[in-house]
Amino acid sequence: MGGPGDPPEGTPEGGPGGGEDEYRSVVFDESFVRAARLQEFSAQERIDDHAPAVRRRPPLRRGLSRQALILVLLVAVAFGTAIYMGVRHPYQTPASPQPVEPLRMTVIPLAPQGKVPGSTDTETLYARSPAAQYRIGAEGVPLPASRRTAHFSDGQVVNALTIAKDYIVRSALYPEVVVGEQIRPVRVLLDPDQLDQFDQSFDHPTADGRHAPTGWLVRFDPNAVELADRKIRVQGTLAAAEADSSTLEVTADHTFVYALRPADSGAKAEASLFTVRRELHFRFDRDDLRMGQAQLIVSYVQAGPLSCADDSANRLRPLLAGQTAKAGGPAGTDPYATGNATALCGSLAASAQPKV
Repeated sequence: MGGPGDPPEGTPEGGPGGGEDEYRSVVFDESFVRAARLQEFSAQERIDDHAPAVRRRPPLRRGLSRQALILVLLVAVAFGTAIYMGVRHPYQTPASPQPVEPLRMTVIPLAPQGKVPGSTDTETLYARSPAAQYRIGAEGVPLPASRRTAHFSDGQVVNALTIAKDYIVRSALYPEVVVGEQIRPVRVLLDPDQLDQFDQSFDHPTADGRHAPTGWLVRFDPNAVELADRKIRVQGTLAAAEADSSTLEVTADHTFVYALRPADSGAKAEASLFTVRRELHFRFDRDDLRMGQAQLIVSYVQAGPLSCADDSANRLRPLLAGQTAKAGGPAGTDPYATGNATALCGSLAASAQPKV
């Protein structure tokens, strides 16, 4: 016999176990009822007010959750901070890059006071000269200890010094440059805005302080001399400093000593020493540092033994062992000593020559 809630014939076969189970998936809890948009009037309300059976309820106001409110506040604070830092940041705005200046160059030949000393043994020449303790090749152009500046990092300062060193090595220590016809190894290191001046210097050389090839690099006349020893001696210094917030400057001061002999004379010919003192001033903006290029703005060169009567702007034509100068100059100038020469042609001090 069935229960009070069961159909008279009992539960149909295959159907739910009871009426309650049949509607178990439909749940009308309290929150569901409160959220309903339509509400049925009571029987008394319908009799008294002749109202319709149902009425529409105003939508419930749902406030932001606490997590959403916190997220909105964080976004607003971050956005306000970004605007404030963009308007009033503590860093100075970098100055505009300076325009690239043309190279200003001075080449001063130094004439010997007597015959140029020579020897068939280049090691003897070096050992008896002020270059006895000089290093060989690029080892004589060491990088100094460097520190960051107010607007340039350690890496940027080292990069500037490295580019300057590379220029010095290529322009004064590459045999194919100093006794040859190659200029590309030097040219590729220059800022593009200086290339026109560089090219004009080699296409139409002139001693006007702007277009002398020997202001850009050490360049001997290959028809007159050759290297008696490819181990060129070098000594000098490099220093970097910040010129302004957008510019680094590197100052280089090096003395190079070459063992030379007459071209095509053979190993038995006497060799002599030739000394070049170069003071170079480089400038770098951030584009130069990124591209591995430099602006060469000052080149000051003293070189000898040379004859003051020869043109030293295009190529250096050294006086070799046993030769004398055609014309002298002012009081002796020692390229191994500090200080600047003040004449267009100087006299090479006897102390700068090897004692043989």
